Amino acid sequence: MDTVAALDLARQRGFDLVEVSPNARPPVCKILDFGAFIFRQEKQERKARAGQKKVDIKGIRLTFRIGQHDKETRHHQALKFLDEGHKVMLEMRLRGRENAFSQLAQKHMQEFIALFGNQIVTEQPVSRLGNRLTAIIGKKK
Repeated sequence: MDTVAALDLARQRGFDLVEVSPNARPPVCKILDFGAFIFRQEKQERKARAGQKKVDIKGIRLTFRIGQHDKETRHHQALKFLDEGHKVMLEMRLRGRENAFSQLAQKHMQEFIALFGNQIVTEQPVSRLGNRLTAIIGKKK
């Protein structure tokens, strides 16, 4: 159909002429309500975004000389994060003379990870970077 005739037909019906496929030979157009078309497209995009699950990495900071009760509190907090579907980054900063006992600090981190038993997967094992020990854990699927 001729472009001018298609535009006249669209105006008579109270709709818009929308080019659907500009690269086709000849270009393909539709007669439709452009506002409703855009609304439906945005609604589909919102629905697709709502279906996605964003996984955050939550942090739990431990200390070299952490007490038993504090360790249990951090354990419960980490379990809460894992139940929400997040990954947990465990961090221990060594300060001053604590740097001389990095092997003991790694042992403390391993013991903390062992508190979870077989509920978790170690995404990143305990590693040292400067004066900081880190590990990332996630919930077992």
